[in-house]
Amino acid sequence: MATYAFVRGWLQIAFEQRTTAEKIIDRNRHPLYSGGWAFPSAPFNWTLYLFYGGDIRQPELPWLREQIAEMAAMPPIDDDGDRPTGLFLVTDEQGRADTWQIRNGALNERPAPDLSWLDE
Repeated sequence: MATYAFVRGWLQIAFEQRTTAEKIIDRNRHPLYSGGWAFPSAPFNWTLYLFYGGDIRQPELPWLREQIAEMAAMPPIDDDGDRPTGLFLVTDEQGRADTWQIRNGALNERPAPDLSWLDE
């Protein structure tokens, strides 16, 4: 029997990057787990936050991680060089916790044992 991972987090992207992010999600569509992606229903202010929340089987974590890494690598849209940023918390049924930190065009995975209490 497979165990589950509990994933929740966000990407901060420019409004101009929404179409690219949507294409990445569509290209990697999963019949069950793609339903965890959510954009705000109406744009406001100047930053777009793309959210993911879902309980997925651990063998599917690479599927999600690759999508997030691809979105992290989206090129800047202006001369400021701003890239997507974000943070995802991944916990599991064994009490492990990791963060996926998105910055500088990459996804960096780090253990986060102090956050494992979120699934107690």
